[in-house]
Amino acid sequence: QVQLVESGGGLAQAGGSLRLSCAFSGRDFGSFVMGWFRQAPGKEREVVASITWSGLTTMHTPTSHGRFTISRDNAKNAMYLQMNKLKPGDTGVYYCAAGKELNKYDHWGQGTQVTVSS
Repeated sequence: QVQLVESGGGLAQAGGSLRLSCAFSGRDFGSFVMGWFRQAPGKEREVVASITWSGLTTMHTPTSHGRFTISRDNAKNAMYLQMNKLKPGDTGVYYCAAGKELNKYDHWGQGTQVTVSS
């Protein structure tokens, strides 16, 4: 059974940085596509970035491109999101997700809160 646990959220000032981590438990982490999503207050959940099985291919949305970097360490069963130049609009609950196919996520973490103050 797959379980995902996010950590690293908290309060940051605009322009600051945070690094989120997602710990994966279960079998064959390397066989999962991984993604980061976020949900801002009153808004729908949206994708932030994703990374393929080996980590060779990543996708960042226009919102995260140039500021956020997704990465993974298959030896540690972990995925990360380095967030730099944070903006108040980045405030929300950040979720990690795992799936066997691109853009199809079957497993979700409980989320970690990120709050960016101006």
